[in-house]
Amino acid sequence: MEENKNLILYSTSQKDIKIPVKLDKETVWLSQKQMSLLFNRDRKTITRHIQNIFKEDELAKNSVCSKYEHTAEDGKKYDITLYNLDVIISVGYRVKSKNGTKFRIWATSILREHILKGFTINQKRLKENQDIKLSELEKAIKLLKRVGDNKKLKSGEAKGLLKVITDYADSWLLLQKYDEHELKLQSSKTKHELFGYEETLKNISELKNNLAKKKQATEIFGKERGESLQAILGNLRQSFGGKELYPSIEIKAAHLLYFAIKDHPFVDGNKRIGSFLFIAFLAKNNFLLDKKGEKKINDNTLVALALLVAESKPKEKDTLIVLITNLLKN
Repeated sequence: MEENKNLILYSTSQKDIKIPVKLDKETVWLSQKQMSLLFNRDRKTITRHIQNIFKEDELAKNSVCSKYEHTAEDGKKYDITLYNLDVIISVGYRVKSKNGTKFRIWATSILREHILKGFTINQKRLKENQDIKLSELEKAIKLLKRVGDNKKLKSGEAKGLLKVITDYADSWLLLQKYDEHELKLQSSKTKHELFGYEETLKNISELKNNLAKKKQATEIFGKERGESLQAILGNLRQSFGGKELYPSIEIKAAHLLYFAIKDHPFVDGNKRIGSFLFIAFLAKNNFLLDKKGEKKINDNTLVALALLVAESKPKEKDTLIVLITNLLKN
């Protein structure tokens, strides 16, 4: 475990925000007091946001907070609860303050830069290491899967390693293809059904009511801009020569997420509504979960995709559609 008292979390035009943090388990840890300083809000506000995060099952408490020993100025030692980066980011997107707004701007820009550039850098490092070949990784994954299927792995440690490798292996390969512009559109031929206009409005209304109860939606949330929503739903049903232009669940879902965010059909809440309709469409067609019963696109990935779509350029549309469909397919 490391402590770096000079770590700059982010910079503003006025001054740098410097907070001593714990670096452990490949993440950053802050206390409620430190988050209060970071976002310039009182500790009660930070506590309330953290409680709501756990209450709404956005994050699992046991996996994102931990007790650490702290030495006070008088030399006495006592335990203090610290929260990892997942909690810090979640609080940052909830808190209402100038610092909170600046943090969200900073976090969004860093996320976009990481998604667009970070994996390329990592891939170069992998290529520089001649001992790590992609083909060898694939062989190792197949071997581990086969051993796991034969129930020859008995130790918890080995099973944990197997889970990490198998869970992320497809993502690694997918990201490599993304970097090298070799992604190809993959989709299924499963029958599916798109929302009707009235059904879509009903779903959005229920979302708005739920968010309003938590004071997370204004009166203009979900208010339509002209007939943009109807146009989007109509576009997704288009056909040519008797064939649908968006023939599969994955392709429709990807375009629904893209259009609902990028075309700004609502006065407020486009990213949240687009993400909600994306998930609702997959759930409606029994395509939300994989064979293990886990979400094909988890909450963090969905947030990343929504932000990436929102910040993308029109010429990047096809690349984003291919990326989303591949994530669903894989």
